[in-house]
Amino acid sequence: MSLGHLRSLLITDPLIVLLTIGFGAVSFVVTFFDATGRLPSRIARNWARWLLRVGRVRLTVEGLEKIDPRQSYVFVANHRSYMDTPVVLASIPVEFRFFAKKGLFSIPFLGTHLKRAGHLAVVRGDARASVKSMTLGAQLIQERKVSVLLFPEGGRSRTGEMREFKEGAAYIAIKAGVPLVPLGIAGTRAVLPMGSKYVRAGHVILRIGDPIPTAGVKLKDREQLTQTLVRRVAGLAGEAEPQFEAPRPA
Repeated sequence: MSLGHLRSLLITDPLIVLLTIGFGAVSFVVTFFDATGRLPSRIARNWARWLLRVGRVRLTVEGLEKIDPRQSYVFVANHRSYMDTPVVLASIPVEFRFFAKKGLFSIPFLGTHLKRAGHLAVVRGDARASVKSMTLGAQLIQERKVSVLLFPEGGRSRTGEMREFKEGAAYIAIKAGVPLVPLGIAGTRAVLPMGSKYVRAGHVILRIGDPIPTAGVKLKDREQLTQTLVRRVAGLAGEAEPQFEAPRPA
């Protein structure tokens, strides 16, 4: 075992677990007094910043000036590591909700916290439930004036080539009438590789692209919008684009 792994096992990982339990417990209690989800969102941001600090992750953010903290957005990022969510939460000063795997909502304590904090479940394999979830996401943006974060690849990838994006992010942004913001994340796979239990020190870069307006865009245009989005995310992340199927004839 290397010195880095030993340090992670004895110091970094236990501290991350303690931070997660501590901030999670505070956030859970707060949800009983704050139905808006604003305080849990702030707690999550502070947890993410401490997690990166303890993990010795040096973070560079490019393009933050493109974000208006008073505006709601649908943020879309590539997904290579469980560190991706903390990186976004720690970097962008807006109130977030995010989509999590449906199974997480069935876990005692965690599932209750996710629901009370206003986060939404990703539904796969059920088209009707998926549309309902996306519609709820759009309503959440409109009613609470918050932003949402999605990883539209549907999971983490082991390779340097992005998977084809699902159309949910475009659907939500069009329904809510808010801009899509492409995010490119580089370096998280080295900090916490897929399947690894050790957090490694490293340098992560988050690049924020130009917001893509959705005013005047129709739901039938979401496939084309998704293809534009994936190309921009790939360019920001420095990754290979997925190969799209040729459009079907009308």
